[in-house]
Parts: sequence; structure tokens; C-alpha cells
Amino acid sequence: MHALFEPCQVGSIALASRIVMAPLTRNRAPGSLANPRMATYYRQRANPATGAGLIVTEATAISHQGQGYADVPGIWSAEQVASWKQVTDAVHAEGGKIVMQLWHVGRVSHTSLQPGGAAPVAPSALTAETKTVLLVDGQAKFLPVSAPRALDAAELPGIVRDYRRAAANAIAAGFDGVEVHAANGYLIDQFLRSSSNHRTDAYGGSVENRARFLQEVMQGIVAEVGGPRTGIRLSPVTPANGVSDDRPQPLFEHVVRLLAPMDLAFLHVIEGSTGAARDHQQGDLPFDYAALRQAYTQAGGRGAWMLNNGYDLSLATQSLAGGADLIAFGRPFIANPDLGARLRQGGPFNTPDRATFYGGGDAGYTDYPFLSSQGPT
Repeated sequence: MHALFEPCQVGSIALASRIVMAPLTRNRAPGSLANPRMATYYRQRANPATGAGLIVTEATAISHQGQGYADVPGIWSAEQVASWKQVTDAVHAEGGKIVMQLWHVGRVSHTSLQPGGAAPVAPSALTAETKTVLLVDGQAKFLPVSAPRALDAAELPGIVRDYRRAAANAIAAGFDGVEVHAANGYLIDQFLRSSSNHRTDAYGGSVENRARFLQEVMQGIVAEVGGPRTGIRLSPVTPANGVSDDRPQPLFEHVVRLLAPMDLAFLHVIEGSTGAARDHQQGDLPFDYAALRQAYTQAGGRGAWMLNNGYDLSLATQSLAGGADLIAFGRPFIANPDLGARLRQGGPFNTPDRATFYGGGDAGYTDYPFLSSQGPT
């Protein structure tokens, strides 16, 4: 049994607790650069005695092409690497640990965000049934995504190189590791799902083919920074951003078997529909998460098993008792920078202000109160 507040080793990263701050897009990085406000936000949540044992950053674009939302950060340039150092320095000064989530949105983008106003890219030329966040007169607005074009197979090695470069840049910026965003209907997940991948080449059709791009990305990143500094996020049944699959169980069991030999630090699994029903189902049968983990461990996987979606202290304790290694909390960390301390004493918990989730300044970002008036500011 793993208690939520006890230390653990996750790959090469020693954590003071099993509490993880999940990635949370906040749209406060103008020019795709990290900034002092972001450094304050992450530092407030970094003290392992009161906040998270591990922070996973907001999703961070690996390339200009990988961007899909206004004012999200990037990690493809030297200027971006330098900007992120203020964040990692602030987190480490509090004794915290932080990994960067690497992101390519694929078709979940808009021409106004793409290089030269080009169409977003995707496995197949199928428009996502979703919206993105654009800033209109300084205000965050949800607008439909643009129609994508299908990637040529010859372009894929270049995107793999973008992932490798982004991982190397993250380590150069001082991060303790990286998490590959392969969930929630973004590019890697688009390749995995039958609804968004209608290709007839080596990257489409069979489960093995649809998982090929994920495998190549992960192999490239592991070769660049090492498995013990690499994690991955998966969401087997979420319908986020218009993706689905009629047979998710064999698909994701194949995926975790591919990942098992890579000596990863962790697998971050979203249970159910991201930010919604934990029992959401795709296909004819409920998804069997225990079988997913068994497939991973039987194939030799040793990475920490991180679970996410709608967790409170009771559910976290139950899942840790059932063998989970880490529990990720998302929106509770928006309003509660000292969430760890609040969980330990059973509350009280601040309520997040949804109107300030995406874009803006300090309000709803760095101004939530701590239990102690002496908390970081």
C-alpha cells in the first residue's frame, strides 16, 4: 500500500510525495515564452510539504506547427529555453520537482496560429469536432478549429526530430524530465484512434500501424534524454477533441506493451472522459484499467503508474491501496496552491474561478489564498 504523502522514486526523480500536479493549460505565455508570472504560479505549488511532489507543466508546444491555442508556451527555440529557466529555478528553490509536458496538437488548431497561416496537420484530413481558444480583443474566445491537411509519411521523421529537440531543450532548461502528451485527441492520439486515422499506409489501418508514430516518438525521446526521465500521458476512452475508437482495450494494451521495454519513469493514465465522467465508455465494453496495467507489467514495464481524473483524498487513498503509485490532481491545484497541505488536513478547499482559467493576469492564477498567510506569493 502506498500512502499519498510518502516519498517514492519515479525513474531518476526522487519525489517527496505521491501527489502530482497535472498539466493545466492557462494561456498566459504571450509570445510562447515563459515569464515571471508563470514562475510565481509554479513556485506557489512546488513546496513538497504543502503542494505537489511532482509538477507536470502545462502542455508546451514542440514546434510552431504544434501550437493550437493562443498564448501557450513553446520549447523549440533558445529564447524559450532561457525563459523556462526562471520557472525551473523557482520550483527547485522550493525543493520541488518538475517535468515538462511535450505537445503537438495536430488538427486541434487554427490557421491564425500556424506558420504562414497554413492548415493544421493531422493523420487524415478530417476536421475535429471541437473548438480552440483564441484571444479576440484581449479576451479568450472558444472558436471552431480549422480544417487540417493529412501529413505525408515523409514528414513524420521531422516531427519525431521536433520531439527529440524539445526533450533535449527541456532538460537544458532545467527540467527533471518530460511527459509526452499522447492523450486527449492531440496529434499522437489522433494517430491511435480509428475515428481520426483513416490512413492506408504504414501508419494507418491495423492497431500496430496506428501505434507506429507513438512508438517512433517515444523511442526518439528515450534515445535523447533516457527512459528514466521520460513519462507519457494516455487517455484510453476520452472523447476529448472528437476522437474515439470502437475497440480501445486491445489498442491501448498494445500501446503499453510497446512502452514496457523503454524503462520509462511513469505512465500517466486518464480514467474515463477527461474532466468528466470516470466511467465513460467507448465500444461495447467498459474499459478495464486493471487489465491495462497487467499488460504493461507482464511485458516488463516498471514505470510508476499515475492515475488521473476527478480524484479526491478518499479516491486517491483507495487507488493507492489498489496498487497505483501516483495520483494526479488537476483543477484542485488551480485554486489551491497548497493542495497537499489541504488534503493532509481534509480541507478546506478554495473553489476555482472558471472565468479565469484561460488567459488573463494574476486574478485566478497567482492570487488564491493559502491556508497560512505566510505562503509563497
